Amino acid sequence: MILNLLLGIITFVELNCENLFDTRHDTLKQDQEYLADGVRHWNRHRYWDKVNHIAKEIISCGDQPTGWQLPDFVALCEVENDSVMRDLTQRSSLRNAGYQYVMTDSPDERGIDVALLYSPFSFRLLHSHAIRIEPLKKMRPTRDILYATGTLVNGDTLHVMVVHAPSRFNGEKKTRPHRLLVADRINATVDSIRAQSPDAQIIIMGDFNDEARDAAVKKMERAGLYDISQDAKGCNGAKGTYKYKSRWQSIDHILVSDALRRRMVSCVIHDAPFLLEEDKKYGGVKPLRNYTGYRYNNGYSDHLPLVARFDDNKQ
Repeated sequence: MILNLLLGIITFVELNCENLFDTRHDTLKQDQEYLADGVRHWNRHRYWDKVNHIAKEIISCGDQPTGWQLPDFVALCEVENDSVMRDLTQRSSLRNAGYQYVMTDSPDERGIDVALLYSPFSFRLLHSHAIRIEPLKKMRPTRDILYATGTLVNGDTLHVMVVHAPSRFNGEKKTRPHRLLVADRINATVDSIRAQSPDAQIIIMGDFNDEARDAAVKKMERAGLYDISQDAKGCNGAKGTYKYKSRWQSIDHILVSDALRRRMVSCVIHDAPFLLEEDKKYGGVKPLRNYTGYRYNNGYSDHLPLVARFDDNKQ
C-alpha cells in the first residue's frame, strides 16, 4: 500500500461476500439457517473457511506495478456483525495488513450489513455514520447506507458510501420503488456534500440489485454521478459480477463524482481463475459460490469483486 501511495495509485474493491455469518444466534434476527442445526449446517469449520476465503479474495485484488500491493479500500456487503469483521481483519490471513473498518447495524431482518475496510496508511477517517432508509408501505426493513469521510495522504477529502440496495424478491417491478428510494437518499447525501464542496471527491460502491440500464442507477447518473463500472469486464470469462442461470448481470456498481472520474485509471471485474468454476449446465464459467441452493460448495461468493484504480496525481 505504501508503494502505491508513492506512485499516486489508490485501489478500491467492492465485494458482496454472500452471507458472511458467524455461528452464533442473534435473537433479534432471522439468522437460524446459518447455525449448526440450521438448514445449511453452518459450523465453525465452514465459518473459518469462509472468512479465510474472503481474505484471500481481497488479497488477490491487489495491484502490482512493481510489487504486490493490497487494496486501499474494500467495500463489503452481506457481513453479519462486528464479530465477523474483527475475525476478518485480525484473525484471518489479512491480520498483518493493518486494515481498520467501520460498519452499519441495520434493521435488516436477517441481520446482514455493509462495511468499509480501509488502510490507515492511505486514509485518515474523520467521521462515519449510517443513513437509515425508512421503508415504504409493505417494504421490509433494509440495509443502512454507510457513509464515511476522511483525508487521503495528499490532504484531499474523500467521501465514501457503501450500499446494499433491496433485492428483487417478489419481482423487479414490484420492488423497484424500494431501490429508487435508496437512490434518492444517495442523491440527497451527494447534494449535501456538494453544497459544501462543489468539486468533492465522492465514491459510492455496493450491490445495487440493478443493472446500469435500470431506473435507480440512471437516477443517480442524472444527479451527476458516473457509473465507472458500467462496462467493466473480467479477463477469464466473466461478463458481469453475478450470473443468474445463463445470463451474466452487473448488479454491483462503483459510481463516482466527476472529480474522481477524471482520475480513474481502470475499473475491472476481478475474475481470478480460483474464483470461478465451470458452468456445466449453461456453458462457460460462473462464480465459485459458497452454496448452490442449500448444497455446500466451500467456495467464495456468488458475486465477483469490482476493482477500481485512481491516479491521485491526475487533475
